[in-house]
Amino acid sequence: MGMVTFVDETTSGSRGDGWGLEIAEERLTLGELIRRRVFQEVAEYNARTPEVFQGLVQPRDAERVLNGYAMRTARRMDPEAQTELALKAFAGNGFLVLVGDRQITDLDEEIELGLGTEITFLKLVALVGG
Repeated sequence: MGMVTFVDETTSGSRGDGWGLEIAEERLTLGELIRRRVFQEVAEYNARTPEVFQGLVQPRDAERVLNGYAMRTARRMDPEAQTELALKAFAGNGFLVLVGDRQITDLDEEIELGLGTEITFLKLVALVGG
């Protein structure tokens, strides 16, 4: 069992604190890693239901705020629906995934999860005026 660290960055230069997730397998597809990440985020949100969801992608019925996404109404989130949004965002270039210095472009590509693997999710930010 190893610890994978997820780090969120934006093209505007901001970098969030990384957080770890224990993964038993030595290799997983990118799609499965995204699914596990989203399921963990949703589980943590549903356990506390704070006003702001801090996750990979914006949930339906939420508004982008400084530290995440403000939920319009307090509710439990569906991890499957949130995973679907994340996979669509990846397919639509909403974010890039880097493992070390290498960009992963295919959801079916297997990633070797060595000790201390860091996976960066680079969220693409629209240019002002463009």
